[in-house]
Amino acid sequence: MDLENFRLQSSSEFSKNKKLLPKLKKMKAKALDNAFEEAHDAKFRNIDCLTCANCCKTTSPIFLQTDIERLSKVFNMKTSVFIDTYLKLDEEGDYVLQSSPCPFLNQDNTCLVYEERPKACREYPHTNRKNMHGILNLTLRNTLVCPAVFEIFQDFAKDFRK
Repeated sequence: MDLENFRLQSSSEFSKNKKLLPKLKKMKAKALDNAFEEAHDAKFRNIDCLTCANCCKTTSPIFLQTDIERLSKVFNMKTSVFIDTYLKLDEEGDYVLQSSPCPFLNQDNTCLVYEERPKACREYPHTNRKNMHGILNLTLRNTLVCPAVFEIFQDFAKDFRK
């Protein structure tokens, strides 16, 4: 995966993708959820996240208390020590990683804590969730992080031009 080329392309297309949001917001909830789920399934039949891992290299998931407790046990640490070692509070008061790339990202793009990874990592890039209306702005931002989400938006843009 050529991440530099992806960054340039996704940035240059961001305003076009943003213009797609009002059209997507006009769709009925079930139709939007189904469209995203179908697109998600189709993209991830052909995309291997291990060739990219841009999400792990550039962003942080939100760590829920249950995530913190689970990962603290994995590392045999007190939760307070885990927080002090790896996390910080963001502007919204959520726990996120102190730095990027993720400290649990291995050289081969695998995850050191894959079986115990945070809920946000399990659900990323959130394109096969219910209530897509509620996360369209997040999904738009994810076009800058995840090549699959970017491609989904590109495909949707083509569909709306038809």
